[in-house]
Amino acid sequence: MLTTDDIARAVGEAIATSAVTLRPDVLAAMERAAVEEPSERGREVLGQLLDNARIARADRVPLCQDTGTVWVWVELGASECLNGDLQAAVDEAVRAAYRSNGLRMSVVRDALGDRANTGDNTPAFVDVTVRPGTGATVHVMLKGGGSDNASALAMLDPAAGAEGVRRFVLETVSAKATGACPPLVVGVGVGGTFDTVGKLAKKALLQPLDAPPVSAAAEALEARLHADINDTGIGPGGLGGRTTALGVRVLSAPCHIAALPVAVNLGCSAMRSATVELA
Repeated sequence: MLTTDDIARAVGEAIATSAVTLRPDVLAAMERAAVEEPSERGREVLGQLLDNARIARADRVPLCQDTGTVWVWVELGASECLNGDLQAAVDEAVRAAYRSNGLRMSVVRDALGDRANTGDNTPAFVDVTVRPGTGATVHVMLKGGGSDNASALAMLDPAAGAEGVRRFVLETVSAKATGACPPLVVGVGVGGTFDTVGKLAKKALLQPLDAPPVSAAAEALEARLHADINDTGIGPGGLGGRTTALGVRVLSAPCHIAALPVAVNLGCSAMRSATVELA
């Protein structure tokens, strides 16, 4: 049976790896883009980002100075029964990983009442869901402020349909991409409720760019949005070119008959996430 310490160890290991290693599917997409990008300036920016990724991995230094907040999503097997305080165990793992790896501390005590730095990058933001079976899947994402600040959410009229979703995502990216360090991975959530659709968009960012779409509807929207976003001309680093997005990932969910929630969460060029399977 799993323990909270097992999950905490997985979180610590994932932080140490993802802080210095560009996710493999994102790296592969960036390498392709560096060859296919028509803009000379865009190719230069992509080349610099690839050099940065190589140096970070080789020297074990952060991909970006903004080493982010820590989001942990635990998909826990229904047969498991955790004992102990999971939040406390994860926070201790975050505290140790950020200090031992020399990562920047970026969390304040309270957004409104006390914006003093906590000094150890805690608390982590932890979600637990239950899935069939045993073991657990532990997802860890280090999310920088620039890309999270570029997020957006809307409660559309259902009559807006897929076209309304497409327009909202494109408007969001067009307005906010330059502040999120492109080229981007664009996570889109559609459905659920006001409080769940944002999480759906963040979960979409965990889908590898080379993984099959989850549905035919998602595939059609991903392809259309990817082309539209790259037609904006924002380009790598916001300096012009075609490669504004390396990919778009869409997740959808049930929702109320009167609702069409949509959320956008942008992943920056230093896309840092890792998934650990625990038996």
